[in-house]
This record gives sequence, structure tokens and C-alpha cells, in this order.
Amino acid sequence: MSAPAPASHRIELSNSGRSFQARPGETVLDAALRHGVVLPYSCKNGSCKSCQCRILDGEVRYPGKPPEALDIDDIGRGLGLSCQAVANSDLVIDAHEIEQVADIPVRTLPARVESLERYTSEVMRLRLKLPSAARLQFLAGQYIDILLPGGKRRAFSIASAPSEGEFIELHIKHVSGGGFTSHVFDGMETREILRIEGPLGTFFIRRNSDRALVLMGGGTGFAPLKSMIEELIESGDPRPVHLFWGVQTERDLYARQQIEGWMDHHPALRFTPVLIDADAQWQGERGFVHEAVVRQVDNLAEHDVYMSGPPAMVKAGRDAFLQAGVSEDRLFYDSFDFAPDVPKTA
Repeated sequence: MSAPAPASHRIELSNSGRSFQARPGETVLDAALRHGVVLPYSCKNGSCKSCQCRILDGEVRYPGKPPEALDIDDIGRGLGLSCQAVANSDLVIDAHEIEQVADIPVRTLPARVESLERYTSEVMRLRLKLPSAARLQFLAGQYIDILLPGGKRRAFSIASAPSEGEFIELHIKHVSGGGFTSHVFDGMETREILRIEGPLGTFFIRRNSDRALVLMGGGTGFAPLKSMIEELIESGDPRPVHLFWGVQTERDLYARQQIEGWMDHHPALRFTPVLIDADAQWQGERGFVHEAVVRQVDNLAEHDVYMSGPPAMVKAGRDAFLQAGVSEDRLFYDSFDFAPDVPKTA
């Protein structure tokens, strides 16, 4: 007779009543992040107490050696570290759930260039590895600054999902006159060390809404939307999502195959690419992406709308969507400029 399959366990947060399932052998923190429940953490290896919680009901175990930051007295008082604790049963825990960016500390960390992949002649996928003793906690949609010599910094949206942990993915557009982006395309090598600061920004999915979502990106403004969609899929969020991606030509749809893969896992996800410079064979939407949103989305005023891309696109979208009846508090946007490297100003 074969052994029974390991059981998953239900974990409930006592403060909010929210619950999620942990897979066999999965830590409490990893299970929470996979479901879009953001709990505090820092090192993710048990050497600090940022993720400390209280086990109110149920049992946990710590595979391998006990966490460095948790002593016998802590365990006796019902304290645990969510980044290392694995559920032995269903759990009820007292843990602070992060629901706003003010709850997440901004950190300065070194990051090593793990890989460079040229998506197009003008867009590079940069993958950064974080130190093993430090992780960057963020909400899907936020960005980091890369710190450069002379007090200069460049801002880039995080394209990877918060659950990825060990790596940060960025989509870098080559900018004429941009010293850093020129270095990325012409001189950067793997294992180079960068300094980053983050997370920054207030662009993230509002979980206290049950409205359908419209996500509109222009160019590499797709990056934070990628992070958002991956988190929505991982968390099992049932809300319908319609992604609009405006680019110059069809070859600029560098993540089209990945998006089609997402749609296999999220039946409520729709995708509309919009081309400014389309050839005669193109059968899809043409022109400005915000105009395609107005044409395609019925009852736009009943949606939450997230926009990311060049300032002109965001401004045009904002004006059009307000006119279509979307209320100001249902519009969320990340407007960024492809400016030369400049020192950060107040």
C-alpha cells in the first residue's frame, strides 16, 4: 500500500480572518506571499525577527536546525518565524498583514547582475540576484532606484512577482543620452555589483476592491503590470483582468508568448495589444492604447484602472477615462520619464 500524500494545511490570520493554504513543506511566509498575503520579512533565512508571529493554534516545525533568531523561550511563548516555520497542522497565527506601502521599509542593498537577455534591440531583461542574507520586500507594481556615482539614480519598475524573493527582474529601455542604459546595453557583464534602493512608489493592486481590472501599459510600462498579473495568478484572485499593451510595432511585444501562457492559468485574463505602427497584415487594435481601452471596455466606470508608461500616455488615459466616468479614486498610475541620469531631487 502506498503512503498517503502529504497534506496541505490551512493558515488563518487572527486579526483579519483571511486564510490561505500552505503546500506540504512550504513555509508560512512563502505560502502567504504566493496567495498575495503580504507579511513582513527581511532576511528570509531566520537570522532576524522581522517575520516574527505568534502561533495561536496548531503546530509548526523548523526543518533542519532551529532558526538563529528564535530561542527556546520564544518558542515556549508561542512565537515563531514565518520565513522558516512549516505547518504541521492547520494554524491560526497572529501576524501583521502589510496593506500599505508605509508598512514596508525602504532599504539600500547590493545586487549582483545574474543575467542579461536582449528582448529587442531597445529592451533588455536585467535579472539581479539579492544577497542571501537580505530580501527586498515590495508590493507588485512598485519600483527601485539604481544608485549611481555622483548621487545620480535611475528608477526602474520591478517586473518580477514579490514571491520570487531571491531575484529582481527589470526591463531596461535603451535611452539616447542615458549613461546607465547605454552601459546596460554596451558594457554591463554578469556578476557586476549594483546598489539599489527600494521599494518605492504607491503603484500597487488595491486588494480591498472586488472590481474588474483594466491594466494599461505603454512600452516597458508593461513591467510593473507583469508583476501585478503574476501575483494575481499566484494568489488565485478571481477578478477579471483586461491587459492592454501599447507599443510601436509588433516586434515590440516582447512578452507576448508569456502573456498567452498566463491566459491558460487565469481564464478571466484578456489581452489586447495595440500598435501605433502596424503593417497591413495586422488584424488587431491600432493607434493610441487609451483609445483602444475606451472602445473595448464596456462600463469602464465600473472598473479599477491601472496605467503604467510614458507621461503623455498616462495623461491622455487619465483625461479619457475620467470623461468615460471612471472616478478619480479608481485610477492608479505610474508615470515615468526616460530622462538622462540626474541626481534625485526633493
